Amino acid sequence: MYSHIQVGARDLPRMVAFYDAVLAELGLERMVDGEDDGPPGAGWQQPGRQWPQFFVQQPFNGLPATWGNGVQVSFAAASAAQVDAAWATALAMGALDEGEPGLRPQYSADYYGAYCRDPEGNKLCFVYTPHLAHQQRT
Repeated sequence: MYSHIQVGARDLPRMVAFYDAVLAELGLERMVDGEDDGPPGAGWQQPGRQWPQFFVQQPFNGLPATWGNGVQVSFAAASAAQVDAAWATALAMGALDEGEPGLRPQYSADYYGAYCRDPEGNKLCFVYTPHLAHQQRT
């Protein structure tokens, strides 16, 4: 559905450390740094897959990064245990709790999710459903 998602960073080293730890819980790996003529940043992807990608980067326009009100980045997990681990790691790395792990039947009978805000205020969701997990494997 998407090729990549990018969020801005004011404190890039802190944000890279945060996402290194949290995204590792979901099996994502940091991409090798390349020369792209853009501002400093880092990206992550699933091993052996080119797309989709997730980036944290200083804004291209040089203005300070800000979080988007109403914006949420949702990461698909392969299990409820991965949701739990990513959310717990996020909180340990300085995220703010926006909803502990659990079933959310108002979205779907099998929707298991957790919510937080990263250290710079971006809203994140970690979600597991058997349907999403099946799509990740194929």
